[in-house]
Amino acid sequence: MLKNLLKYYFLILKVRNRLSPAVQIQQRNLYLKYQEQRKNGELPLLKDTGFRVFSQFEEDGLLLFIFSILEMTNKTFIEIGSDDGVNSNSANLYFHFGWNGLFIDGNPKSIKRGKRFFSKYPHPWFDKPQFLCERVKRENINQIIAQSNLEGEIGLLSIDIDGNDYWIWDAITQVNPQVVLIETHVEFGMENIVVPYDPNYFYPGKHPVYHGASPIAMEKLAKKKGYRLVGANEMGFNFIFLRNDLALEDIKEVSVESVLQHSYAKNSFDKFQEVKDMEFETPIP
Repeated sequence: MLKNLLKYYFLILKVRNRLSPAVQIQQRNLYLKYQEQRKNGELPLLKDTGFRVFSQFEEDGLLLFIFSILEMTNKTFIEIGSDDGVNSNSANLYFHFGWNGLFIDGNPKSIKRGKRFFSKYPHPWFDKPQFLCERVKRENINQIIAQSNLEGEIGLLSIDIDGNDYWIWDAITQVNPQVVLIETHVEFGMENIVVPYDPNYFYPGKHPVYHGASPIAMEKLAKKKGYRLVGANEMGFNFIFLRNDLALEDIKEVSVESVLQHSYAKNSFDKFQEVKDMEFETPIP
């Protein structure tokens, strides 16, 4: 009983720390600092700006840097595979910069937990984000987004569903994100391959390594859709793409190789041997 109470109070303290005015002030000062550095031609490299508040890794800092340069001209997000939306790529933007948008996840317990959290800790002057419990497929993703009254340009599209990520992004036409943050499968190394689309896929499927798209394949899809690779989380599997009409002089394109230098990524390459003889596609040569 005492152990559970201590765990509960620690969780409350952790949440309150993430939502504190001090955290918001620090980030807003960073926002202004990046804009000043841009004017003076003194911007840091994107890879040096990461930190974590709500995100699973250091995506909060990377996104803050990018959207500081873009001046947050569109504060709308869609996060597919969001779980409860708390430890997500969008929560920090929601709580500390007034963004809003849509969390989608296929787990009803996660959606229920997310609704409860965002009701308990609402943004002081904006509506709560939308939550949808849906198993997204390329056949229904645009309809799901349209039913949520989202269309045209949005700020951020985040996709992390451990499976059909590539095919879902390829299918999306309802919105035109400025930034796309999407998980790649570093276990496939520098191969240009994608696991064939399976509308009924559920992790771990045929094999826990057999899902998703390689970093190379994901970059090729991004180029087809008009985006350039600008960075990734340090471990190299969450790629960040920026639309080509935005901040060309300030946020440069980087190579796939440059973001796969962490030991986690390099050590993962060997796992491809476990699935190399299974079926793969090369949708974009």
